[in-house]
Amino acid sequence: MSTTWVIIIIVLVLGVVIGNITLLKYSARFKFPTPSKPYDDSDDDANKDSESANTSVKDQDKDSNTPMK
Repeated sequence: MSTTWVIIIIVLVLGVVIGNITLLKYSARFKFPTPSKPYDDSDDDANKDSESANTSVKDQDKDSNTPMK
C-alpha cells in the first residue's frame, strides 16, 4: 500500500472519531422531556373500585344523618 492511501485512511478514521465526539458534546446540551407513565388498566380498575366504595360510604353517611319521619 502506498503512503498516500495510509494517510487517507488515517484522516478518515480521525474525522469519524472527532465527528462523533463533537456530536456527543453538542447533544449533551439538549434537554429531553421525561416520558409519561405508561397506562395500566389494572391500576385504573383498582382506583374505580376504591372510588365506588368511597361514594357508597358517603351515601350511607348522608342517609344516616337525615332525620327519620
